[in-house]
Amino acid sequence: MSTPDLLYSDVEDDLRATVRDLVRDHCPPDSLIARADSAEPYDLALWRTLAADLGLAGLAVPETSGGQGASAREVALVLEELGRGLAPVPFLGSAVLATSVLSRVEAAEPGEHPAALLRRLADGSATGALAVSLAALPDAEFPTTVNAESLGDAIVLDGAVTTVADASVADELVVPAVGPDGPGLYAVAVGAHGVTVSEAVSFDLTRRVGDVALRRAPARVLATGETARTALREGRLTAAGLLASEQLGVAQWCLDTTVAYVKQRHQFGRPVGSFQAVKHRLADVWLSLVGARAAARYAADVLASPEAFESGSDVEVAVAVAQSSCAEVAVQAAEEAVQLHGGIGMTWEHPVHLYLKRAKADELALGTPARHRAALATPANLPPPP
Repeated sequence: MSTPDLLYSDVEDDLRATVRDLVRDHCPPDSLIARADSAEPYDLALWRTLAADLGLAGLAVPETSGGQGASAREVALVLEELGRGLAPVPFLGSAVLATSVLSRVEAAEPGEHPAALLRRLADGSATGALAVSLAALPDAEFPTTVNAESLGDAIVLDGAVTTVADASVADELVVPAVGPDGPGLYAVAVGAHGVTVSEAVSFDLTRRVGDVALRRAPARVLATGETARTALREGRLTAAGLLASEQLGVAQWCLDTTVAYVKQRHQFGRPVGSFQAVKHRLADVWLSLVGARAAARYAADVLASPEAFESGSDVEVAVAVAQSSCAEVAVQAAEEAVQLHGGIGMTWEHPVHLYLKRAKADELALGTPARHRAALATPANLPPPP
């Protein structure tokens, strides 16, 4: 593989500025709490602007499939800015999880149904969700909670999936299911007969999860056999690597906001930030954040390579290191932000608690840091943990 580039290009900096300005205008931190308490926790107007107007829903989808033809590096940058602004949009569920799986299906076995659905997700005319538990590791066994059955020319699905990211606002579901011929991926319209999506109680108020129940739900075949297994595994591995950039954005906001606060908050006639103990705590966060940024950028750069999933690639190592590092740094930065904001940091009215909840929820998403470190043993030729 080529030498990794951990720096941001001029094009990426321009993209960052565009997304940051848009998020700041649509959902400033003070408005997040009111939206989380409302009947519409997602900002679908912002999502339409990101997905349809800016074309970010299909950022890494080839132009021939209706996307922008960019790479995982640009997707990671968008996730970093959405994490910084805690934007309540279904980018992870639709533009990352569902689209990453569909892109691999389309690349391996081009077909009518995968191509049509991928194009709809890429141009923003539909929102998707991958019907897999958000807590599952990327290399977990193929899900078996949903069964597929052929009825003449039709296919129906029966089963249930819990904690599906962004399911409550999805138009289409990409569902792994097991049929007579083995594992497969199927497309199911959320509004179809026999499809029920129930919003579950979510720790993260800005990204909801839902439980999906399928009862003789009509489905369309996307892929079967080894193609389905590989597409699901590689798609989830891609999402895990990119999620690290979102965690990076969460940590950066927490650090920046806390530094600004301790500069203007005074005690004993001095800014709180001038006390050595406070300086040391923030310096520890900054140092951890520098290492996390390198890990997240490296994972995005590896995933952007055309040889990312070929033999000899260190994509599994890069993703495991990025996830185990960035997840813990996001929690560290958010916890310090809550504590160093003092009394105001403990109130519901200040948005810092939403960042802590996102950090803790992301820590469990697509595998915990401990599970990623355990998974790191095999590709890194290390003895497995006890």
